[in-house]
Amino acid sequence: MHPNHKATLTAAALLTAAAALVAGCGSGPSAGGAPSPSGCPAALAAARAAVRRAEKTDATWTGPAGGPAAVPGKTLVYVAQTMTNPGVAGVARGIGEAAKAIGWNVRVVDGGGTPAGLQAALSDAIALKPSGIVIGGFDPRLTSRQVARARAEHIPVIGWHAVGAPGPDEDAGLFTNVTTKVEDVAKISADWIISRSQGNAGVVVFSDDSIPFAKNKSELIKKQLATCSGVRLLASENIPIPDASSRTPQEVSSLLSRFQDRWTDSVAINDLYFADAAPALRAAGKPGSGPPFNIGAGDGDPSAFQRVNSGQYQAATVPEPLSLQGWQIVDEFNRAFAGRPPSGYVAPVHISTAANSRGATSWDPPGYREAYRGIWGT
Repeated sequence: MHPNHKATLTAAALLTAAAALVAGCGSGPSAGGAPSPSGCPAALAAARAAVRRAEKTDATWTGPAGGPAAVPGKTLVYVAQTMTNPGVAGVARGIGEAAKAIGWNVRVVDGGGTPAGLQAALSDAIALKPSGIVIGGFDPRLTSRQVARARAEHIPVIGWHAVGAPGPDEDAGLFTNVTTKVEDVAKISADWIISRSQGNAGVVVFSDDSIPFAKNKSELIKKQLATCSGVRLLASENIPIPDASSRTPQEVSSLLSRFQDRWTDSVAINDLYFADAAPALRAAGKPGSGPPFNIGAGDGDPSAFQRVNSGQYQAATVPEPLSLQGWQIVDEFNRAFAGRPPSGYVAPVHISTAANSRGATSWDPPGYREAYRGIWGT
């Protein structure tokens, strides 16, 4: 409701407005609109409770307790969307560690972040005649011809952040897809903004709409932000990840010029946007501790933790347990090689801040290494 109209409200209209505030519902963010003085009480209470749960660090292992023993002598090829994506690179490291534990070999092929590069990389991977291929962080539809070739040659394909949901995807040609639930990641990152701002924020969303998984995540973030009437979506910036280092600084400078102090919070589908935003924010005299207060809705790479822990232009991250997911991918391949179905495991969502990370540079929950080694018998 615009302040200029307050003088003309009837008593009935005032009662209606008060009821809407008590319900905690609103019409959603609108570019440049004035915040509700009371924010969104019900949505704020729910967001605070969700954030408290997600910030807990005493997670226990809830993944598989049984499965096939290690199938010996296998080789995997990890086809990376781009190794400049810290999440993609982190999973590659986890796969390498797990492969060593189970006694397999791994090779990484970098697709360079372009459709042509990914198609060539996957063709190269098939030519190596591996036991299995990982699609690391890109849409299999970009390489549908190559995926069909892999299946024709009976090479199982497993995705990481390849499609929008965890689990098997027959249409995409995936034995399974390893990821947290994008709905959970999107919701908790938006809830963090609602909670931090007490229901009054001006938000910029950074995304890469060329990746369906990322585009879906950003749309879900915006949907959850819209549950709070005091949160305004100022802008939604589509910056392809391979172009982030060159484009993000100039986009941030433009956003600062347009919105000035109305820009209080940011959320990005990947932490790397804030590494690239930092120079522009610093040059504009913005404090490292915010505003804007920035949260990365994935992946939680070491540089993101360093920014969070030191209060340098990132306040929180919703990290993927990248190493755990690398180990899970190896376990899923072992199940495929043994003729078993996927495990069905999905890692729970988590928020890392300077207050709960204790100086760590990754989210590495306990228990999974011992569990997988126990399953494999290694």
